[in-house]
Amino acid sequence: MSKLPTVVSTDCRTLEAARLLGMAVRSVQLMVDRGDLAAWKTPGGHRRIARSSVDRWLAARQGVAPAAQSAGGLPAGHTTAPMVSARAAGPAAGSGQVLVIEDSKHYQNLVALLLRAHFPNLAVTLADEGVSGLALAGQLQPQVLIVDILLPGIDGATLILSLRSHPQFAASRLIVITSLDEAEREAYRLALEGVAVVHKSRLVTELPARLREALGAGPAA
Repeated sequence: MSKLPTVVSTDCRTLEAARLLGMAVRSVQLMVDRGDLAAWKTPGGHRRIARSSVDRWLAARQGVAPAAQSAGGLPAGHTTAPMVSARAAGPAAGSGQVLVIEDSKHYQNLVALLLRAHFPNLAVTLADEGVSGLALAGQLQPQVLIVDILLPGIDGATLILSLRSHPQFAASRLIVITSLDEAEREAYRLALEGVAVVHKSRLVTELPARLREALGAGPAA
């Protein structure tokens, strides 16, 4: 019996695209709305996203051709920076500690790669939703928190306001990373006032400098 050829779908559902990109479904929806991903709707009203546009987006963000990427979305041969759990953190609380609160696996990996390349001596902890992130922030009292705005569990803006209003985190610096443009961020203006914000499309070029500033700065205002 001859083997049937493998058929690769040319489109995918929003949930499937989110899994491929390692993002939250809401983040993928925003990308479609901005035109970052090619999409259309079926006669039944269901959204379909072109698989080719997903592959192109991954390739553009990693700076490699799609064929050179591993199944996990990272360039072949690359691994994420070693992560330090809250219980196993070596340095004292706050000393050389960076907490990343981000639900997208893709951006967790990208931030980890950047930190590994530019700040190899930092202890990095990851949280993928707001509630656990807030708990880890209280436990670690990190020197820098890198926080997404759109988070499951607790809204990122609510988390940021909670951190900024608590004396326990007075010495922690905040960096917000987001896929929202300036108009979309207007709803979070109060939470973001005076906070360094890096758009996710510019993480590679802007995050290292922002983090360097935060590590060299004094207590947060």
